[in-house]
Amino acid sequence: MSEAPSSVGEAIREAAETLAPASDTARLDAELLMAHALGLSRSDMLLRAMRDPAPENFEALVARRLSHEPVAYITGSAEFYGLDLQVSPAVLIPRGDSETLIEAAREHFGKGAAPARILDLGTGSGALLLAALSLWPEAEGIGLDASMPALRVAQCNATKLGLADRCRFVRRSWRRDGWGRDLGTFDLILCNPPYVEDDAPLEPQVREHEPASALFAGPEGLDDYRILVPQIGHLLTDGGIAIFEIGATQQDAVGAIARNQSFSARFCNDLANRPRAAIVSQSF
Repeated sequence: MSEAPSSVGEAIREAAETLAPASDTARLDAELLMAHALGLSRSDMLLRAMRDPAPENFEALVARRLSHEPVAYITGSAEFYGLDLQVSPAVLIPRGDSETLIEAAREHFGKGAAPARILDLGTGSGALLLAALSLWPEAEGIGLDASMPALRVAQCNATKLGLADRCRFVRRSWRRDGWGRDLGTFDLILCNPPYVEDDAPLEPQVREHEPASALFAGPEGLDDYRILVPQIGHLLTDGGIAIFEIGATQQDAVGAIARNQSFSARFCNDLANRPRAAIVSQSF
């Protein structure tokens, strides 16, 4: 950016032009970064701060975004299912596609009793578990992750949202024997495992900034399904379900993995009508 614009509105317009080569959402990025620089919500900024002087630290934030650093990591926050979550480079940025899992769970349990115990495998920021606990106020949950920095983020989010007394976070890796031995059983298991093919073309803001351990799962992106699906049976209550996020082309493969373990599987599509949630159960 050139000489500092005189107002918030002018700075946003110039930043959007600057960011256009690096982002498909350049205007939104600029607004979110400006709101962060001002310490305001985006809506408050748009309503009452557009003619205020632009803050001096805004250009530095734009430069970070121009280098493909995700907006959520710059601001330290992301929204998921109506929850404002803290995020850091230790965790994947929660995405709207993952809300498909929560909607699938809500539809399933809307037909009967609410889940009493919920397990979130690879909890990251805690997004899935905390969204589920916000839906079912009597439920309790456990979030597992192999990353201690990720667990610290999840714990912070639980505390911030007033849900810390209904959940706990435990460091476990499903790649190690006995990881689920003492957890008990669950009515609902949620999991957004790594499912990206090792050589998949990804945007720089994803490949260069988000944690690889939470993204990549072998040449087909199926390694973690092959590990996890055979191990969930003893963790499910009678009538319990597990819901896995899947890639848009993985429905047939994940369905076959489930059937090979004598599970039934059905699928829910995301808002773009792509298969996104695999609902796995002993029977339907």
